[in-house]
Amino acid sequence: MNFQANVDAKKMRLDIYLEKIFSDKSRSHIQKKISDGNIKVDNKIVKPSYKLSGGENISVEDDDVVETEYLPENLPLNILYEDSDIIVINKARGMTVHPAETVKSGTLVNALLFYCKDLSGINGVKRPGIVHRLDKDTSGVMVVAKNDIAHVNLAAQIKDKTAVRTYLAIVHGVLADDAGIINGAIGRDKVDRKKMAVTADGKRAVTEFKVLERFKNFTYVECKLQTGRTHQIRVHMAEIGHPLVGDEKYTARKNPFDIQGQALHSHTLSLTHPTTGERMNFTAPLPDDMEKILKNLRGVKNVDA
Repeated sequence: MNFQANVDAKKMRLDIYLEKIFSDKSRSHIQKKISDGNIKVDNKIVKPSYKLSGGENISVEDDDVVETEYLPENLPLNILYEDSDIIVINKARGMTVHPAETVKSGTLVNALLFYCKDLSGINGVKRPGIVHRLDKDTSGVMVVAKNDIAHVNLAAQIKDKTAVRTYLAIVHGVLADDAGIINGAIGRDKVDRKKMAVTADGKRAVTEFKVLERFKNFTYVECKLQTGRTHQIRVHMAEIGHPLVGDEKYTARKNPFDIQGQALHSHTLSLTHPTTGERMNFTAPLPDDMEKILKNLRGVKNVDA
């Protein structure tokens, strides 16, 4: 795999720059690949601390386990925008973003492989074009890269938070504050390794929230991520005593509504186009299941939970 370092990489360490791009890889993994000579700059072996100037050619030899290729599938896609560099999708709740050991088909990647033959290859055959992801049961807007140059640029924007994402959620309980910031490091749960939790040795995680509407036993909120940890909004809202409606992983509270999965929706995405430099804003309308919950709450003064 070969791609050109973005001009924004100037004076940045190679390992830190690559960590922005290969967001699923740890820095130690990347540093080992550089030290082993599996990642080169302008065809030269360098150190992980090598300072980039921007514009260099970076070559990556994939020394990981060879991945199985996945088949295109004719699945419905809700495309909000598309050009030669990016596709912006409104992902449906219930659709997994990319294949895994237990999920080989029916994913967004399978759908993209059928729809589009040109997708970036930076994340390998399991995740072509996937710059960032949403949980299976989170709906809403996400961007896909059609080529490696676009992927590098978008990954850097998401890592640096110059790409701004806002989420809408319905949570249990009534939030007292109109707005606030939740600051709690997130890592693997010490007991259940399939869950995340606020832990002393976790990675920094910061979520902003704003109350949009209050009900007797529930609150409709907007959330913005200052960091991008796994399950961040779900973990943080549960940590302050207001878990998401329908989130079976992070609450045992009864879900009285007709929704499969957590009531969380990626509502807006603002980014700079990787080629034109134009600032672009995309919105995915609130899905029917969450609209139905809000109509229920607005029409019924007391919903037990």
